[in-house]
Amino acid sequence: MNAPDLRTTCVHLLCTAGEGSFVFNERCYHIVKNDLVVIPCPNRVSNLAPHADMQVEWFAADYKFLQSLLPANNYSIGGSISLNQDPVIKLTHVQARSVLADFHNLRDRMGDRHLLFYRELMGSLCLTMMYDIFEAHAQHGVPHAHSDRTAYIVKQLMALLATGISRTERDVSYYAYRLNVSPKYLSATVKRVTGHSVTSYIDRHTVPILKDYLNDDRLSLTQIAEMMNFSSLSYFSRYCTKHLGQSPSACRQSLQPK
Repeated sequence: MNAPDLRTTCVHLLCTAGEGSFVFNERCYHIVKNDLVVIPCPNRVSNLAPHADMQVEWFAADYKFLQSLLPANNYSIGGSISLNQDPVIKLTHVQARSVLADFHNLRDRMGDRHLLFYRELMGSLCLTMMYDIFEAHAQHGVPHAHSDRTAYIVKQLMALLATGISRTERDVSYYAYRLNVSPKYLSATVKRVTGHSVTSYIDRHTVPILKDYLNDDRLSLTQIAEMMNFSSLSYFSRYCTKHLGQSPSACRQSLQPK
């Protein structure tokens, strides 16, 4: 689970028999049959200790790819906070069977790389799996109210981002100012509570806005750059290439109906 090759993935591991334990974020977790472990970028996992009778099935995919499939305001944002604090979800037998079926569907279609819409196909299967997990996670009793200040800060940050403010504001210092904390404190708090950076959440809310603008052929690239408060067209182009994998013009072409 903590192999170097999986360090940029999100690992989903379902215990199908026996029991075992592992350490994550300096806490030890014990799992038994029908327990599901969900850990993004599992380099913080250590002390893997499976019993002799333990059996598991697992699925891992690039974390950024999985995140790109979900709406910015999805349950997964709040869920990621909870999973970072406790990555184990107790599934019922029916829920475990559904998740296992999702694993098998993904496994059975992984060899279909010759298909024209292979990426979209695998994305839809991943999304089905994630919503099955979200449903089980929600029923598991994810805490929605937090009393400590750190979790409150994260919640307020998410509320700010949900307004769409990242269209023009993408600096960590802006959000720190709005929350009356220092950028260093905000960055450290979000990383500790969620396991992810402030920038990753800002970008996750910004990219859907960017795609919507690029999909509107009434707007020129210069207009989009100005509306999103990029300091220059070249910076706007670099941002698109970094987060969309291609230049603004190429991305716009790919979004247009054939």
